[in-house]
Amino acid sequence: MLTVHNPHQSRSQRVLWALEELQLSDQVVCYQREKNMQAPAELKKIHPLGKSPVLEDQGVVLAESGAILEYLQETYDSAQQLRPLGREEKLQYRFWLHYAEGSLMPLLLMKLVFASLGKPPVPLGMRTLGGALGKGVQKAWLDKQLATHAAYIEQHLARQPWFAGDALSMADIQMSFPVMALLARGGIEGLPHTRRWQQQVESRPGWINAIERGGPFTLPGG
Repeated sequence: MLTVHNPHQSRSQRVLWALEELQLSDQVVCYQREKNMQAPAELKKIHPLGKSPVLEDQGVVLAESGAILEYLQETYDSAQQLRPLGREEKLQYRFWLHYAEGSLMPLLLMKLVFASLGKPPVPLGMRTLGGALGKGVQKAWLDKQLATHAAYIEQHLARQPWFAGDALSMADIQMSFPVMALLARGGIEGLPHTRRWQQQVESRPGWINAIERGGPFTLPGG
């Protein structure tokens, strides 16, 4: 049986959602992170980096959401339910699978870090300076970068309902975490097509079941 190792406040919901869409049986092993938000020792026994999510399948141990989603599609999606068939759609599929963690998520993590410089656990005497630095970087550079990416995603979703064409694919599943983090924490108003996509995602039974099984979808900056 497939096993998903799921620390709280991780991005494992994407893997659980994919499993739901493919109607695969699995078990979820939940973990509590340490106070410093590092992975617990038990998870490091499964994967030495303490990465999450981690998927186990018949002796195979995989980390990294994108790699796990591609493995599930290649291994269990013989009907090509979650991978497009057209040439243009395949190109879009590949791009968004890599863009999610390679381009968008680093900016969102930077947003989280710079927004936290004026708060604990930053030492009390450095919070004023840290807060000013964080706000300055966000205003001068980071927020502009996020706005550019948000506009790019919005323009793409204005042309089609899903990231890789007319049907849900693993690209949408991979993009779910960073897009929802962008909508919740990016401070960018509007984006009607991106919000329509979010509503489509959240109305799918597979998504609903994944959230019920894996716990709340915790977003950066909350």
